[in-house]
Amino acid sequence: MKIKAAVLPQMAAVPPYASSRPLVIETVDLAPPGPGEVLIKVSAAGLCHSDLSVINGDRPRPMPMALGHEAAGVVQSLGDGVTDLKAGDHVVVVFVPSCGHCPPCAEGRPALCEPGAAANGAGTLLSGARRISHVGQVLHHHLGCSVFAEYATVSRHSLVKIDSAVALDEAALFGCAVLTGVGAVVNTAQVPLGASVAVVGLGGVGLAALIGAQCAGARQIIAVDLSDDKLAQARALGATHTVNAGQGDALAQVRELSAGGVEYAFEFAGSIPALDLAYRITRRGGTTVTAGLPPSTATLPLAAVNLVAEERTLKGSYIGTCVPSRDVPRYMALYRQGRLPVDKLLTGRIALEDINHGFDLLREGKAIRQVIVFD
Repeated sequence: MKIKAAVLPQMAAVPPYASSRPLVIETVDLAPPGPGEVLIKVSAAGLCHSDLSVINGDRPRPMPMALGHEAAGVVQSLGDGVTDLKAGDHVVVVFVPSCGHCPPCAEGRPALCEPGAAANGAGTLLSGARRISHVGQVLHHHLGCSVFAEYATVSRHSLVKIDSAVALDEAALFGCAVLTGVGAVVNTAQVPLGASVAVVGLGGVGLAALIGAQCAGARQIIAVDLSDDKLAQARALGATHTVNAGQGDALAQVRELSAGGVEYAFEFAGSIPALDLAYRITRRGGTTVTAGLPPSTATLPLAAVNLVAEERTLKGSYIGTCVPSRDVPRYMALYRQGRLPVDKLLTGRIALEDINHGFDLLREGKAIRQVIVFD
């Protein structure tokens, strides 16, 4: 079938993207679902820093690629062997398909699925297939999703069925921002009731972690960013304190607010200075969690002796250490109860044709979560 999709022919375009237009809206050919695959009509797709890091070349991927990895939509048709979904079901797309059989999957850690990671790196679906082409040239899939498009063919293992009562433009955020941010708090760090928390980097994922910390019952939530607008948003979402990292000594400010350091610090900016700050504001015996994705060449200087002498913990978190089939329904239930105000993370609904300008706003820190709306 013929569909419209945002295609990235090559990485490292020069911003502003509204002028250089790295993403080209093309009419492409989408093949029907093969065995174990599903065709969905995309209703909404979120613009995320993980997409931006492919556009700017920080996370190299095979080109050309149909971009987009955070979305919600409606099932249209099923490939052979898919028996647990039907046409009309509402689904959230998850950007790591889990095979269910590799060692991480068998251990209950599907976010670390080995075949899923290999397929994502190769730009294919979990089966190894590519279902998108343009004028005879095969296009790579972005993280098995490629959802900056009217329709998408994806692995069944990339989908979670959801309650149709949740608006699809809001549901889209659960596939990345919410899974990653809330999951980092409740799964990776397992923040207990009454803990002190700091969140460094207040994009969509960072603010999702903030509302996750509030939902978990943190007694103190210190939000840290360079943007006063984002800090104001953090206060509106429940931050007890805010610190502008570009004004004064942020390290000293956080330590003073938290009586020497927080028990749990989270970094979502994807930069080494932000991660270094998060580590330094963590108290003795505390835990620092990073879910940011800096360039692959970036390294963190670390006084290794502190890990021992201060019993420090530094952990990575990928997709919030999630089990998607478990966590997406749980988080949506909390959202519907008003305990995870995910809708407040949305700062704009845009058309597919405005995608390059949307990434300018994201790059400049002027947007938290924008979604492309197709319906």
